[in-house]
Amino acid sequence: MNKKKLLLFGIPIVLILVGYTLFGNTADEDVAITTKVVKGEFVNEVIISGEAQSTSLKKINGPDDIRKFKLRDVKIQDLIPEGSLVKEGDYVGRLDPSEVNEQILDAQLNLETAQSKYTQEQLDTTLTLKQERTAIKDLLFDIQENKLELKQSIYEPPATIKKLEINIERLERDLKEKTEDYKIKEQKAMAKMVEVGTEVSKISKMLEELRNLQKSFTIHSDANGMVTYAKNWDGSKRKVGSSISMWDPAIATLPDLTKMESKTYANEVDIRKIKKDLPVIIGFDAFPEVTVKGTITNVANVGEEKRGSDIKLFQVLVNFDENNENVRPGMTTSNRILIHKEEEVLMIPLEAVFSQDSISFVYAKSGLSIDKKEIEMGESNLDVVIIKNGLNENEVVYLSKPEGLEEKGILSLN
Repeated sequence: MNKKKLLLFGIPIVLILVGYTLFGNTADEDVAITTKVVKGEFVNEVIISGEAQSTSLKKINGPDDIRKFKLRDVKIQDLIPEGSLVKEGDYVGRLDPSEVNEQILDAQLNLETAQSKYTQEQLDTTLTLKQERTAIKDLLFDIQENKLELKQSIYEPPATIKKLEINIERLERDLKEKTEDYKIKEQKAMAKMVEVGTEVSKISKMLEELRNLQKSFTIHSDANGMVTYAKNWDGSKRKVGSSISMWDPAIATLPDLTKMESKTYANEVDIRKIKKDLPVIIGFDAFPEVTVKGTITNVANVGEEKRGSDIKLFQVLVNFDENNENVRPGMTTSNRILIHKEEEVLMIPLEAVFSQDSISFVYAKSGLSIDKKEIEMGESNLDVVIIKNGLNENEVVYLSKPEGLEEKGILSLN
């Protein structure tokens, strides 16, 4: 009977003890997270990505004469791979010559027509002038014949002599008019021949220029360098199938790899911190181990709208102060812009700073109690803030608000 009573009372007690052991601790308060005030180097950086580009480049253009022949858009038919190293005179690409070929065919037809017209005009002129010269010769023969007859008629009646004299006078007048008409017709014929001949020369010259233009559609480099594709107005790169225009005829560029910069964009928050001449450490996604020093050379005053968004972005140009043979135009860059740097300063995490009635303070450990201490802050970054006054090195502060201190007063700096 005693054993049964012990079991009846003992088992519940054991279960209660086990349950307390397993679950009793969950009712305890969470342990507060603290950190110490540290002294060291404070660095405030803005990190933005960009694209490497050359500040000095030579354009490889299509032919200039596309403007003369009103070729508005000419497609790129072939291009060597971007990044290819070329020497002066090396093949770079080819433009689609179909429109030029059409103009050449038209010019050839026009030339044939003009040459045919010139030949016909030449034949007509020769025939007309020949007829005129024959008529003049006939008049000369008539005059000579009448003069001979007049000479032989000295014994003829006066009326016969007078008639011959009048006839000779009329023939001489006709000869004079015919000679003058011949000169006029000759001048007109020559002018017409010059006109038709000029048209032939004009078309011939155009045809020659078109054939030269056709040859120039095969494009060669006029310098040594590494080929990078030219960009369209929207920033996209030109490639096979893209078009060039008379206003922007470049198909590729030869950048100067000793003069490089990173073109990047900052948002409205960061742009307030970024100033000209600030130092930058430039990294490269393609070569994580490579970094070069840089300097900000230009900060845009006016923002640009990002496509598909209302976000305003401001262009920032970062000049490379050093060269690296691995760097190529178009590579993605990571630009670490040094905004502010201080040595041997006191710092705490931003999470440890609280505010009340525009007063900044921390929860600082003081023996077995906790004080609310006012602080004077300096520069801050995304993680920590400089403490100029109010705390000492290694002093412990809380990263979260301890409970039960809402009514406790703040210890003033004064």
